[in-house]
Amino acid sequence: MTDFDVIVAGAGPAGLAAACLLALDGRRVALVARAQGDANDPRTVALMQPSIRMLLHLGVWPGALKSATQPLNKLRLVDDTGSMFKAPTLTFDPVELGEDAFGWNFPLGLLIPALFSRARELGVELTGSDAASASVSSDHISVTTSRGERVTARVAIAADGRNSVLRGAAGIKTNTWSYDQTALATSFDHTGPHDGISTEYHKVAGPFTTVPMPGNRSSLVWMERPARAAQLMALPDAELATEIQIGTHGELGLVSNIGPRKLFPMQGLVARDFARNRIVLIGEAAHVVPPIGAQGLNLSLRDAAQAADLMEGEDDPGAAHILAEYDALRRRDVQPRQQVIDLMNRSLLSGFLALEGGRAMGLQLLSQFGPIRRAVMKYGLAPSSGLPRVMRKDQGSKPALIA
Repeated sequence: MTDFDVIVAGAGPAGLAAACLLALDGRRVALVARAQGDANDPRTVALMQPSIRMLLHLGVWPGALKSATQPLNKLRLVDDTGSMFKAPTLTFDPVELGEDAFGWNFPLGLLIPALFSRARELGVELTGSDAASASVSSDHISVTTSRGERVTARVAIAADGRNSVLRGAAGIKTNTWSYDQTALATSFDHTGPHDGISTEYHKVAGPFTTVPMPGNRSSLVWMERPARAAQLMALPDAELATEIQIGTHGELGLVSNIGPRKLFPMQGLVARDFARNRIVLIGEAAHVVPPIGAQGLNLSLRDAAQAADLMEGEDDPGAAHILAEYDALRRRDVQPRQQVIDLMNRSLLSGFLALEGGRAMGLQLLSQFGPIRRAVMKYGLAPSSGLPRVMRKDQGSKPALIA
């Protein structure tokens, strides 16, 4: 007899979503993590429609989050590299897919507490401390926390980040790499309207992406060479506002009121197995991608939903056949996207004319041919097959009842 049906290690959005989904399925769930969530976190996350449907199913959307989020009415790619092979500006419009918006932009400092609150309502037991070690037997997994507590379950979901303790316990190796980039995350006011448009300016050091927030405010992820990013981080607010205004070419008007800012070194990671030995990897324990095309957290939430989907109704949620199916399904979704993101990012950094020309030709093709553009938009929102049930449009998910 184990203490729980499932242990979830890690309390980021993916781990919390997994805990909530499993609790809704009637599982006894332990969340092995410290309480997280920082109201001053400068990051926002663009959640696409499949992720929104999952939040609706969980009962945390729209609710109190709605007024703090902004719909993403259009996505725009602008070639700002100065290359001799200039790509056309490309605008993706969800109307072409029969949608009013691609999704919504969420402040991360509000999303995590909302998911934490829902987990508590659903009876998820919080240990209040992180996983320090784990051991696996033939029929269960045991996790010891940093406080020395020991909890057991039939299966564990590793949502404990790129340095995952549980991944190590499962004996899963990773491929990792670094980019000569650091991302600056912040937010700012502007006098002009954003019209709900997220713009990704492709510059020689990487994307400079503005994402709309409520009112005349936008979040920013600015990828730069590390030395330049450090210089930007040290600037007074007024000078950084000027730099942002230059970066946007004044398209949002006068920039002011810079929010909290933080630097994030750019890295890549992919696990060689996504599940093994009663441990399922989700989120950054499984894969890390640069913030391009709003793929990162949406991939991670699909991890969580897929794991919960496969475990639903199973007597042994950690059975080998479940882990094997999870590995196959997630590999088909994650790896091609990771390769495309990596190629796009390296094409900006390389300075090679052949890569720049190829990127420009690809964007030209998308701008001119509607069927190809729509296919890319659909793929950007979700995989063409294998989408978890709670994320499917045809499921008509209704908000779960508050416990």
